[in-house]
Amino acid sequence: MLPWIMNRLGDAYPELADKLRLFDYISSRSAAALGLAFLLSLIFGPRVIRWLGMLGIGQQVRKTQGQGAVDLYAMHGAKHGTPTMGGLLIAGTLLASVFVFADWRNPYVVASLVVIVGFGLIGFVDDYLKVTKRNHHGLSARLKMAGQILIGFFLAVFMMKANLGIYYAPTETSGSTHLTVPFVKSVYPNLSLLFIPFAILVVVAASNAVNLTDGLDGLAGGCAMICTLAFTLVTYLAHRRLYADYLLIPYVPYGSELTVVLCALMGAILGFLWFNAHPAIVFMGDIGSLTIGGLLGAVAIMIRQEILLAIIGGIFVLEALSVIIQVGSYKLRKKRVFLMSPIHHHFEKLGWPETRIVARFYIVAALLAMVGLMTLKLR
Repeated sequence: MLPWIMNRLGDAYPELADKLRLFDYISSRSAAALGLAFLLSLIFGPRVIRWLGMLGIGQQVRKTQGQGAVDLYAMHGAKHGTPTMGGLLIAGTLLASVFVFADWRNPYVVASLVVIVGFGLIGFVDDYLKVTKRNHHGLSARLKMAGQILIGFFLAVFMMKANLGIYYAPTETSGSTHLTVPFVKSVYPNLSLLFIPFAILVVVAASNAVNLTDGLDGLAGGCAMICTLAFTLVTYLAHRRLYADYLLIPYVPYGSELTVVLCALMGAILGFLWFNAHPAIVFMGDIGSLTIGGLLGAVAIMIRQEILLAIIGGIFVLEALSVIIQVGSYKLRKKRVFLMSPIHHHFEKLGWPETRIVARFYIVAALLAMVGLMTLKLR
């Protein structure tokens, strides 16, 4: 909105045009978006947490069900009743910051808003049902998956139908359905119609992977912060033709505003971590984790860097794989590979303190982010 307002003011008052040009710069608006989201979180965070507490919207920690099941209540019983749905703060400050500083005329901004609102609604309904039913089931798996698939389908169709001008140097290839393969120079296979299920898979996997990681104080938020920071740099490089051609990554003309969106997300996450750091006084719930994961997956699709997301966000991949392996092993062999899944609970069962697990996951997430960024040059 702000770029549009500044342009109108510049037209009305030509003598102020040079001063108002400050808001034309992506760097200025990105920094402002981060700052606003963080500031709004600090201002409204305590009020939102008190409001959630008064409404009785507390975390439901499940107890043992079935022989041999791990009793999560025995591990995290002290967290039972802690206000949840704190993701309202993330989604709210994110939307407010994007509304103010992003250029709504950019198609990627519109698509990002659809993703944020869509995943936010799915997470809100899921959290609300968990709280009102006083159990951990929430929205049925089928309905949740259907909503995520619908958003992924929208994003895939948007990418295929919109004239986004994505260019792949030096092959002189253009289009929105080509796959970028790390470590390989000038290879961009066209997925064609397979792009639709691929995009759906990326969005669904990213949102659920972040959701699975949200099990310890500050874990999902901190890891997402690191991943978002790395992808913010990638979006900035992708929208600059000189850098994109030099690094042989897709040139994404409309990707500039995604830098603003991701900076707003960073500010929202930082503000939430102010209250979610150990010992947490609020949890993000599905409304937060699904929104963060869904937006990261969507951005990866929009800048054609889905495989890079799997590297930079490798900590989320690890968490999701641990659940898949655990469930698959138990169904096939009636044996568990891990003491508990997702894998951060495995380390808890080994006796690691929660703060140590979170700190070490941050370190691994940072290393993976650096490896992912290195792949931009290693071709």
